[in-house]
Amino acid sequence: MRKTWLIFSQAVTVAVAVLFVIATLKPEWLPRRAGGGLPGRISISEVPIAGDGVSGSGRANSYAAAAKRASPAVVSITASKTSARNPHADDPWFQFYFGDRESRPETQVGLGSGVIVSPEGFLLTNNHVIEGASDIDVQLTDGRSAPAKVVGTDPDSDVAVLKIALDRLPVMAFGNTDGLQVGDVVLAIGNPFGVGQTVTSGIVSALGRDQLGINTFENFIQTDAAINPGNSGGALVDANGNLMGINTAIYSRSGGNMGIGFAIPANIARQVMEGLIQDGQVTRGWIGVEPRDLTPEIAETLNLSVKQGVLITGVLQNGPASEGGMLPGDVVVRVGDIRVANTTQLLNAVASLKPQTVASIGIQRAGHASTLKVTVVQRPKNLASAAARGR
Repeated sequence: MRKTWLIFSQAVTVAVAVLFVIATLKPEWLPRRAGGGLPGRISISEVPIAGDGVSGSGRANSYAAAAKRASPAVVSITASKTSARNPHADDPWFQFYFGDRESRPETQVGLGSGVIVSPEGFLLTNNHVIEGASDIDVQLTDGRSAPAKVVGTDPDSDVAVLKIALDRLPVMAFGNTDGLQVGDVVLAIGNPFGVGQTVTSGIVSALGRDQLGINTFENFIQTDAAINPGNSGGALVDANGNLMGINTAIYSRSGGNMGIGFAIPANIARQVMEGLIQDGQVTRGWIGVEPRDLTPEIAETLNLSVKQGVLITGVLQNGPASEGGMLPGDVVVRVGDIRVANTTQLLNAVASLKPQTVASIGIQRAGHASTLKVTVVQRPKNLASAAARGR
């Protein structure tokens, strides 16, 4: 009996040792339970696969469908500017001292992006991308390229409209920017640093950003989607691939992305584009005043009864506001049904009015509220000074 037990125990010991070696070196030789694998592990074949229909790519949280839809309509823009030739270049004495090399014109090349928005070849970009350029070349993602013609520019909003002569153009649809909300997912598509088309993602961080000193008219979409030099003029799109804005500027201390980018809302860019194409200019209202933000210190010094509004420090003689009865020292608190609390809001509110219409402008004067009737006129081109910049 003792001998039998000894043989059994030795056999069990050998079997356990063999099992241990196999489990360590060749685990695939061992049978697996229906639950799968060793305790605490999930075999690769059993990792859950994302269900179909979650997104265009079949993966949760993927925006590949939006990028695929929008990217073909985003182009790369190369703007070349040739410096003026020195008028003394042919003077022998000039050539003696400076040589021929100094007299040759230099060509500066700038890179940016643009968005094709019509089958006829119209595309949107930033004015600062093509400003002063003598030659503009547009490259599509399908490998085609074409010279671009400047249809019109609007430096006040930093929007420019170009046109290219190609057929079968990809077009990006305009989205409804009025429905855009803080927290919405957006994609920025452009050509940063000239490396080629790039798509970055983020959210809408803020809406209605103004008083940044970038443009005359400011109503920016702020986003944390990575925007870098070369993205200017590119597209800011929603999760469905619709155009929500034209990427314009970044806040940066290093020149690179720091998570704060600004885009011109697509509805504003579209209004500017339609004005430039149809009329050759953007129609904006103007009343001829010089405004200033009303600070608590100014309100206290002037003993004003209101704490919010825009102080009028100057009124153009015989201008629309003057004809309507506005005086220096008045505080504008309302334009039509829109309340205004700073000069940027006043500028945007007046600019949105159609020329030759009569606007109701609410003011505070000497502690009393009143409403003036002002006939709005077309905003002059190239206003001479900031004092006449016109609200």
